[in-house]
Amino acid sequence: MIQRIQSLYLLLAAAAGAATWFFEIWKATLSDNVVSYFNVQSSYLVFVLYMVIVMLALVCIFLFKKRKVQFRLTVLNIFLSIGAIVLQYFKVLDFANALQTGGKTITSSSYLPAAFLPVLILVFLFLAARGIYKDERLIKSLDRLR
Repeated sequence: MIQRIQSLYLLLAAAAGAATWFFEIWKATLSDNVVSYFNVQSSYLVFVLYMVIVMLALVCIFLFKKRKVQFRLTVLNIFLSIGAIVLQYFKVLDFANALQTGGKTITSSSYLPAAFLPVLILVFLFLAARGIYKDERLIKSLDRLR
């Protein structure tokens, strides 16, 4: 189970997903030198989506005997992580608009390094899916030799 490289990729994807819960994603400096942060816990929908991504990655680790199901769930998780990236982007825009609507002026804003953790999740999930697919092809080729 853990000796397969895709299990390590799934574990790293789950760890990166869990890390998004604890770090700020976006920072805005307002005109009165107040710093405002956006993190995943600021939006309930984004937080729940990352929880689903982490749980699905952890479940996929233990489905090593059912490679087809593991592959399908990993591909589903890839689509969920793409959706999470898009949703995170729009929630940051909503947060910035809410700040400006509240009468505050944003002097500078930037994404923080933790904003790239979802991209890392996507890469790890893609590598895991590729490894699962290679294992499935290997098993099928060995069955043909018998």
